[in-house]
Amino acid sequence: MTSSQPPGGPACGAHPANAPAPAMHPASAPGAGAPHPANAPTLPQRPDDDLRIGVIGLGLRGSLAETAHRPGAGARVTAVADLDPAVRAEAATRFPGAAVTDDHRAILGSADIDAVLVLTPDHTHADLACEALRAGKPVLVEKPLDITVERCDAILRAAYETGTRLYVGHNMRHMPVVRLMRDLITRGDIGEVKTVWVRHFVGHGGDFYFKDWHAERRYTTGLLLQKAAHDLDVLHWLAGGYTRQVQALGDLMVYGAPDADRRAPGEPKAAGWLDDDNWPPRSQRDLNPVIDVEDVSLVNLRLDNGVLAAYQQCHFTPDYWRNYTVIGDAGRLENFGDGPGAVVKVWNARRSGHRPEADAVHPVPDLQDNAFHGGADPLLIDEFLRFARDGGPTDTSPVAARMAVAAGAQATASLRDGGTPRTVPPLDADLAAYFAAHQSRPYRTGPDQPPRTNSLAVLDD
Repeated sequence: MTSSQPPGGPACGAHPANAPAPAMHPASAPGAGAPHPANAPTLPQRPDDDLRIGVIGLGLRGSLAETAHRPGAGARVTAVADLDPAVRAEAATRFPGAAVTDDHRAILGSADIDAVLVLTPDHTHADLACEALRAGKPVLVEKPLDITVERCDAILRAAYETGTRLYVGHNMRHMPVVRLMRDLITRGDIGEVKTVWVRHFVGHGGDFYFKDWHAERRYTTGLLLQKAAHDLDVLHWLAGGYTRQVQALGDLMVYGAPDADRRAPGEPKAAGWLDDDNWPPRSQRDLNPVIDVEDVSLVNLRLDNGVLAAYQQCHFTPDYWRNYTVIGDAGRLENFGDGPGAVVKVWNARRSGHRPEADAVHPVPDLQDNAFHGGADPLLIDEFLRFARDGGPTDTSPVAARMAVAAGAQATASLRDGGTPRTVPPLDADLAAYFAAHQSRPYRTGPDQPPRTNSLAVLDD
């Protein structure tokens, strides 16, 4: 699904006040009514007690909607909006009885929708999320939150002003390998974290990121934001701080070759666009007509708590996984693999030369793999549904989502300016305090309180 709002344009735009809310189909679909009052989401009072979920955009991350669809077990998808006729036809099969429309306003204007999933391309998130929040609908926004800091801040401010619950789909906080590493760090196995190194091998990079809109900076800013937002968020979570300064280098080394095979403008992706046989990278066919984002990048980061970190991303490696090394003042840990069968090794007993046998080896819990995220998506949806109903603390964080985008955006600006160091803009203190209080009022204020900034106080909202 796409948006009529120009990419990167003013966030939270509204349709004309006199624009009618379009009808949803089939005829038995939930009717459109007045939006819920701000800060008072309507919760179901029916025998099955299912949250009625409206889905805006049913593309690659439509699997989240299927995960949320659990009739009789807490939630069901009752409405889907998408601009693509083929996707709408498919939605009727995937969600029998759900209302289907080509206009998201039908969902946001319906009193029969309790919560919304925004699963559209990144550059549309701010406009759609702000509309949902102002309609009083608790909303899950797929990561990244949006493609600029300003648009992310507009979403947070809309949540702050309306009191409507905002949740961001940073599912890696629910990945078993990430949670295991965080647990080991929290209990002190490596002492106080001092530095974090992340290597991201994107084996299917040519398939996922250079054959559609991801390849264009007007829709993503760059892959140091779009793709790295996952890892920057995890890096912040493991290190206990947010990025303050960044410096980056990168280039378009493979998929920008003059002889690269590209589709004509308007031509759809070919069948077999995602295939393990698409190797080596220079043999990729039917790439996006426009490619102006980097396929390899290296970033240095200084966090607000003094931690130094590095992130590297490559889209033409043969393997697809993430490697984290976290070094404290009393040891280090490293993951080997990031899905089922992976382990996290810890060296913390003595000094030595290279020794592959660690002082402790921790198997990564083996959950059902779902959409390449190691079982994280069902846990993400579980948390969102609970939060939409009841509020309270969550492991994901709108502030952290904003800070991941801010770090990625500034890193991209550095990369495209010859590696010039950049400073990450802080979050407004009132917004930081609101989300630190788990999106509830009143939060503590007054002259006797310390200054409210984007500090560690907001890491675990």
